[in-house]
Amino acid sequence: MACEAPLAKLRDYLLNQADARRRGQIGAGSGERVMTRWQVRLSADELNAVLAQAFPTGGPTLDLVREVTPGRIKLLRDFDPSMLRPGGSISGPVLMGLADTAGYVIVMAHVGPELMAVTSSLTMNFLRPARPAAINVEGELLSLGRRSAVCDVRIWTEAPDRPAAQATVTYARAMPAA
Repeated sequence: MACEAPLAKLRDYLLNQADARRRGQIGAGSGERVMTRWQVRLSADELNAVLAQAFPTGGPTLDLVREVTPGRIKLLRDFDPSMLRPGGSISGPVLMGLADTAGYVIVMAHVGPELMAVTSSLTMNFLRPARPAAINVEGELLSLGRRSAVCDVRIWTEAPDRPAAQATVTYARAMPAA
């Protein structure tokens, strides 16, 4: 009986490791995270072009996407004084819009120009005031399925280790026509 608890813990650990390897979250035996299970289908320039075509009134503000790698995306939004709220920090709606945009483009980066994908959930955590400066946005794809995609988004203006906000964004993917 005394050995059952350690054996159960070992069994649970091995099952969790095998499940993580199957999902592509860790390499076999390495313990480090890998993002090779997703393939990039649209580059940063192609994503910016798709955004400019889909949202023609967006102007130069849609030239946001800076880098796309498997499972990850980086955006940069230049600062504009119209983003400020009373008190001198960047407003929440601006940050939420950028989190939503990051979710939208990370889905398209990995599935192609799927313009009809829509936000089904956006949970935003404001961690500290976003100081007036260029806004950095990094997104990581957590799940990409036939019907939905989930990503984690971090936003900062000062330094990556001082995020102003974090969001979990879920996108409902467009269903193919019957």
